[in-house]
Amino acid sequence: MNVQRSPFARKLSTFIDLSEPELSVLASLHGRRKTYRAGTGMVHQGQPDQQAYVLAEGWAFSYRLLPGGSRQIVDFQIPGDFLGLRSIMFRSAGQGVEPVTRVQASQVGASNLKDVFERNPRLGSAVLWAASRDDAMVVEHLVGVGRRNAVERTAHLLLELGARLTLVGLGTKAGYDCPLSQYLLADALGLSAVHVNRVLRDLREENLVTFRNGRVDLTNFNGLVALANFDRDYLDHEGPATQKAH
Repeated sequence: MNVQRSPFARKLSTFIDLSEPELSVLASLHGRRKTYRAGTGMVHQGQPDQQAYVLAEGWAFSYRLLPGGSRQIVDFQIPGDFLGLRSIMFRSAGQGVEPVTRVQASQVGASNLKDVFERNPRLGSAVLWAASRDDAMVVEHLVGVGRRNAVERTAHLLLELGARLTLVGLGTKAGYDCPLSQYLLADALGLSAVHVNRVLRDLREENLVTFRNGRVDLTNFNGLVALANFDRDYLDHEGPATQKAH
């Protein structure tokens, strides 16, 4: 495995210029890798003593279940993301994590992470940056559900996913592969699957974006950005390391 080109290293490289010793530490975090099938519970809401994971391949989603059985998807996770990081920091997991596709993920325990923080403070700060960025995305999703109309919030989410995938080498401004169903999008956007279908049709007919057969094609990237009023500053992809490179 080329750790330097891994999605996790690409992501953290936005924040710091990774040294060879730091890349070696990242390689060690990838040691306890397991494969999970789609639909398998990786992190269970409310359970104690959970593991966190670094996602190497595949997609997952984090969610909260309400007492009545309804589900709100909090975010989608892509290669390079931490899964369930809060579950090893708190006494119990505040949300569940489930694979969308077959995934490969490396288990990271609390002691592993503590050791990384103590021995490699720069890496610790980069992981903190990644966690803070994830929090910023959750805030943005809340704003979307609360204040954007259905078309705007759908366009915004598709652009955000594209920006995140581009950061780790899995997408471009032209588009990206996306395994999400309309039902998953609906649970993330606070809409019905029927409404999501109608919105995607409207976006396609406006020649802005096409989402079919597991592929998102951003046919008019600038037009979609204008429609969603998408400002990617909250993703902080121009972090200190990136700015230094420029």
